Amino acid sequence: MELYFLGTGAGMPSKERNVTSVMLNLLAERNVYWMFDCGEGTQHQVLRAPVKIGKLEKLFITHLHGDHIYGLPGLLTSRSYQGGDTPFTIYGPKGIKAFVDTALQVSDAHLTYELTVHEFSEPDAHILFEDDQFQIRIAPLVHRVDSYGYRIVEKPQAGKLDTVKLKQLGIESGPIYGKIKRGEPVKLADGTELSAEQFIGPSYAERVITILGDTQPCDNVLLLANNAEVLVHEATFAEQRKELAVKYYHSTAMDAARAAKEAGAKALILTHISSRYQGEQAEQLVAEAKQIHMETYLAHDHYRYEIPGRRRQT
Repeated sequence: MELYFLGTGAGMPSKERNVTSVMLNLLAERNVYWMFDCGEGTQHQVLRAPVKIGKLEKLFITHLHGDHIYGLPGLLTSRSYQGGDTPFTIYGPKGIKAFVDTALQVSDAHLTYELTVHEFSEPDAHILFEDDQFQIRIAPLVHRVDSYGYRIVEKPQAGKLDTVKLKQLGIESGPIYGKIKRGEPVKLADGTELSAEQFIGPSYAERVITILGDTQPCDNVLLLANNAEVLVHEATFAEQRKELAVKYYHSTAMDAARAAKEAGAKALILTHISSRYQGEQAEQLVAEAKQIHMETYLAHDHYRYEIPGRRRQT
C-alpha cells in the first residue's frame, strides 16, 4: 500500500507543483488504484507516474473548488482510451454529478465503462463505503464550501486456519475446525489435547490512512485521524501567515502538526502548498511542523510514501 502524490499545490499550478491529486496504490491488496481529488492537469502528471488510469476503481472528491476537480472530465475520457472497461465510481459532495454530467454532455463524450456518481451532503460523520476488506468513513470539515475528509481503514485480518496441518493429523472439516477458529482447545477421542494456537496463523491489526480536504482546524480532523498510520493534511500557509489561513479557511503547517499530535497519527504529510512557498521556502513549512510532530514530511509532485506494513497481533 502506497500513497503517490500527483499534485501538491494550492489554488493554481505553479512551476514546481501541479494542483491537488493523490493516488492510493492498492495493487497488492485488490489490484486497483483509488484517487483522491483530480485537479487540472492530473492526467499529464499520470503520464510521468508509475500508475495506470485503466486500473482506477474509485475517485473520492473532497470538495468542489476547481483546483480539486478541473482535471476530472479529461481523466474520465482518457480512462476509456487506456483500457479502463471496468466499473468506475466517483464519490463527492452534492454538485459533483451535475459537474460530471454537464462536462460529458457538452463535449459529447462517450465512455466505454459503467460510471456511477455517488453524492453526499451529510452534516455528520458516517460510513461511505464498506466491504470485507476496507471501510471508508467521511466527516465534514470547515472550509468556504462543503469540504470533507476521508478515513480509509484496511480491516484487521484474522489468522488463517492451517487445514493442511489438521488433515495431517487425520482431522477432516467439521465441528473441530469451528472450535479451533473460535480459539477453543480441543480434546480428541484418543485423549490428545490440541490448542488453537497450534493451527491458527498470525492475525494483523487494521491500517488507517486519513486524507483531508481543505479545512481550518476542527474536531472532525481529530476524529478522522485518530491513531492513523498517516495523516495527509493541507498546509497552505506558514505560521506567519496565520491571518490568511483564518481568512480563507485554510490551515498552517503548525495547525496540521498540532492535529497529527493530538490525534495520535504516526506520520504527517503536508500538501496543498501555496505557490508563495517555492524551493527552499517550502522547507520552512516542514521545519515549523516538526517543532510539534517530528515524523512530518513535505509532499512534492511525484512523492511516494509507503504505508508501513500491518502489525502482527498476538
